[in-house]
Amino acid sequence: MPASNENNNHGTANMGFATRAIHAGTTPDQYGALVPPVYMTSTYAFETVEQGAAMFEGELAGHFYSRVSNPTVDVLEKRFASIEGAEAAVGFASGMGGITSTLWTVLSAGDEIIADKTLYGCTFAFFEHGLTRFGVKVKFVDLQNADEFAAAITTATKVVYFETPANPNMRLINIAAISKIARAHDVLTVVDNTYSTPYLTRPIELGADLVVHSATKYLGGHGDLIAGLVAGSAELMLRIRVEGLKDMTGAVMSPLTAHQIMRGMKTLELRMDRHCATAMMIAKELEAHPAVEQVFYPGLETSPDHELAKKQMYDFGGMIAFELKGGIEAGRTMMNALELIKRAVSLGDPDSLIQHPASMTHASYTPEERASHGITDGLIRLSVGLETPSDILADIMSGLAAISKKENHQQAA
Repeated sequence: MPASNENNNHGTANMGFATRAIHAGTTPDQYGALVPPVYMTSTYAFETVEQGAAMFEGELAGHFYSRVSNPTVDVLEKRFASIEGAEAAVGFASGMGGITSTLWTVLSAGDEIIADKTLYGCTFAFFEHGLTRFGVKVKFVDLQNADEFAAAITTATKVVYFETPANPNMRLINIAAISKIARAHDVLTVVDNTYSTPYLTRPIELGADLVVHSATKYLGGHGDLIAGLVAGSAELMLRIRVEGLKDMTGAVMSPLTAHQIMRGMKTLELRMDRHCATAMMIAKELEAHPAVEQVFYPGLETSPDHELAKKQMYDFGGMIAFELKGGIEAGRTMMNALELIKRAVSLGDPDSLIQHPASMTHASYTPEERASHGITDGLIRLSVGLETPSDILADIMSGLAAISKKENHQQAA
């Protein structure tokens, strides 16, 4: 097992978020290195045969093979657990590696999982086309309706799973309400907190059992790595590590990736403040633009989720979804006219990114599934970056102006 299954904050437990994101989990280095060393090793030597046997039996803490634990990844796991308000955490090679390792651990054939109707495309594909192949029943429920969730629970229900805000349409779920109902029925609550990050929302403090992240996004923060993280109780994290990660998926995080994520986490608070401030400004400008049909951003007072967002989010995030009055054709015109903002999937980068969910990130849904799960063909998703805010806005306005130019040209023809 790893050197420690539980979070060790080394005196930072009662300190602020940014302090813990920089210092939590740090262990003294023999050379006094300020930055945790990157331990590029697959295996570890034992002082005695008895010591090795004790580690393999779980009787003695320590590292024995990097598919199970690694000193660099261990520091990241402790640091991440601290900022999520969890006892422990486990790192993975990708966000999907974390999700699959977690669910393969806590679910068995004959069990049931209830999921919100809006999920990231690959998560949906794993649920609908992966879990079901192995005898796990999946129910998609509108988890914005707590009564509907309660009515869907059966004796076979073991997990409720949701994102908040949801990818891509920004729906919010009441974490405390769903977690309370789930706990009363001995159901695990698993929340994908990728959009919010631990800086904006901490689901475990609101009653959730497990939090999953694509660390590729805001935690890494620079678009240069793929990784996942899961946090929860020490007992569950140990199970996920030795069952889901070690034996079922092998989705092991590289120590170099852990080093990069820790570097990104040091500026997470600063970056999220900028992402949020710019996104709010842009959301307001989009809402006022005549070419825009609807804007989905929880920070807007017109958002149906605004009051809930104020209760469970510190700020409103860097993601915006919107519909144009001209539908998908107008969206293509607008996106193709952009010069600064990149047409690319992923999110949470310093670069502003824009994409079309129906044909990109959520293409694993059929058109009928997208319609029933609240993902329209005309929806556009914008990840607001860290460029100068006025430059991002100017590019968006130029893209929107291209719609009217094209319409005028067609009319003239």
